[in-house]
Amino acid sequence: MKKLIYVFCSASLLTFFLSCEQELVDNSASPCPSDDPSIICPGEAPVPCPPGSTAGSADFAKFVAIGSSYTAGFQAGALFNEGQNNSLAKILSDRFACVGGGAFNQPSISSVNGYNIFITPNPVGTTVLGRFRLQGTPPRPTPVLSGTIPGSDAVPNPQVNPGFLYTGNKAVLNNFAVQATFLRQLFASSAGDWSNPNPAMGFTPFYARFASNPGTSTILNDAVAADPTFFMFWQGMDDYLLHAAFGGDPAKAPLTPVDGGVGVGFTSTYNAAIATILASDANLKGVVANFPSVFALPHFTAIPYNPVVMAEAQANAAKSGYGGYNQILEALKSPPFSYPAAEVNARKITFAPGNNGFVIVDETVNDYGDEFDMLKGAGAISAEQRAALVPYEQVRQTKAGDIIPLGAGSVLGTLADPGNPASVRGVGVPLADQYALIPSEITAIENARMGYNAAIAAVASTYSTKLALADVNAYFNAFLANRAAVSNNITVTPNINPPTGIYSEDGMHPNSRGYALIANIFIDAINAKFGASVPKANLADYSATGLPVNP
Repeated sequence: MKKLIYVFCSASLLTFFLSCEQELVDNSASPCPSDDPSIICPGEAPVPCPPGSTAGSADFAKFVAIGSSYTAGFQAGALFNEGQNNSLAKILSDRFACVGGGAFNQPSISSVNGYNIFITPNPVGTTVLGRFRLQGTPPRPTPVLSGTIPGSDAVPNPQVNPGFLYTGNKAVLNNFAVQATFLRQLFASSAGDWSNPNPAMGFTPFYARFASNPGTSTILNDAVAADPTFFMFWQGMDDYLLHAAFGGDPAKAPLTPVDGGVGVGFTSTYNAAIATILASDANLKGVVANFPSVFALPHFTAIPYNPVVMAEAQANAAKSGYGGYNQILEALKSPPFSYPAAEVNARKITFAPGNNGFVIVDETVNDYGDEFDMLKGAGAISAEQRAALVPYEQVRQTKAGDIIPLGAGSVLGTLADPGNPASVRGVGVPLADQYALIPSEITAIENARMGYNAAIAAVASTYSTKLALADVNAYFNAFLANRAAVSNNITVTPNINPPTGIYSEDGMHPNSRGYALIANIFIDAINAKFGASVPKANLADYSATGLPVNP
C-alpha cells in the first residue's frame, strides 16, 4: 500500500459553530453497564415480543440495510459504539426478531467516542476529538476526547490506527450503510480504495474499513452478496443534505441533479440500484423511504439571518467604515450605469444598534467589477480604492429569507487578520458562499429533494408488490407543524433540547430515541404493505440527548 496521506470526504470539512471553544474534556467513560433503563447496552436481552407478531407476506430471516448516516447510526458528530448499537437499521432488526428475523451484524466501529467529522482540523496536534456532548455553562455541544495519537481508537486512518479496520467476518454483515455518502458511491469501487484515498473519486474510509475487497468491491455489490430476504434502502439524503450544510457551495458538496445517467442523475442511479437489488432474488421484498426537508433541522435554524449584535458605538464605527463604499455604489445610479435605485440600495452595507445581518458574497447579484473599473478609468476612484473594492464586487448583507448553516458560527466574528481589528469576518470581511444559503439555493435544494421523492415514489409504484414506501416526509411535515409527538407516553420534539429533543448534539442527526421514532415510520409502512404485525419500538427504551454536564 502506498503511503497514505489522509484526505477526508467532503463532510469532514464541516465546522460546528458552538465548537469554536473546543474545551477538550475527557468524557470517554462508556455508559454501559447502566441502571438507566433508557440506555440500551450491547448484549442486553431484547425487548419481549408482544403476542400475535407476524411477518405477513414478508420474510425477515436475513435483513440487510443500505443507506447513509441515518442508517449507520451516526449521531453527535461521529460514529461511535453507542450510536451504532442504536442505529436505525439495528432498531429495525431488533423488532424483526419478533417475526422471524435472524442475527444482525454491523461492522463495529470499536470506538467509545468516535471521530468527529464536524470539526476541522481533527486531530488537533495529537489530540483526537470525538463526539459532541452538551457541556459547560452555558451548555454547548463540545467534543469529548477520543484519545491521542498514537493510541487513539478513533482515527479513520489504518496507518495511524490499525484498529480502524474492521476485522470481523465480512461475509455475515447485514448493515452496509456508510455515513456521508452520495447515492452514486454505491456503484463506485473507488469508494473503498485505500491505494487512492481521493474523496473526489468517491473514496470514504468508512466503507474501505469493511469493504469485502477494497478497491474492487462496491457497497451495493457487497450488500447484494449478503443474500437478503428483506432489505431497507434509504440512500440519497446526503445528495442534498451535504450541499445544504455547505451553504449551497458546489465546490464543497455538489447537489445531485434529478436527471442524468447512472452515476450522475438521482433518478437513473436510484432506479439502477433498486433494480440490481431486486434482480438478485425473485422473492426479495423491502422497504424504501423518501426524504424530509432539512431546513427545519436545528443545524439550519440555530443561527438567525441577523446574528451580529452591536452596541451604538460599534454600529456607528462599522457603518462609517462602509461610508466610502456606499458612496461609490451611489454613483452607479447615474449614467452611464443607470442601475435601479432599489438594486443599488440593496447592495449597500449598513449597521445599526441591535441585530444586524452579516456581509456575504452572493454569486447571484450583479458583479460590479467592470463598473468599478470604469469608475477608476474615469478618475472617480483611485487605483488604491479600486484594489480595495475587489472583495466587495458581489456582496450584500444577509436578510430575511436567507438560511445560515451552523458552520457559519465558527468563523463569524473572528478576525481574518489577528493584527487588524477591522478585519472581523462577516463585518469588515465578507463571508464566502458556503456560509449562507440564499433563496435561489434553497429553492434548488428543495426542488431536487422533491424530484428525488418523485423518483422514489415511482420506483415503489413500479415494484408495488415488492416494496413498501415509508413516507418520512409526510410524518415530519406533521411533526413539525404540531411541534411535538407522543408515543409510549414519551413526548418528543423536533430539536436537540433534553429530554424531549429527537436530534443529537450536532443538530443534524437524530439521537437514539430519534432513530427509534423513525424506525416506527418504517414499521408502519411494512405492516401496511405486507400484512405484517411487526411490533413498534418503544421510545422509552432509547436514550435522548443527555443532559448538560459541567466538567
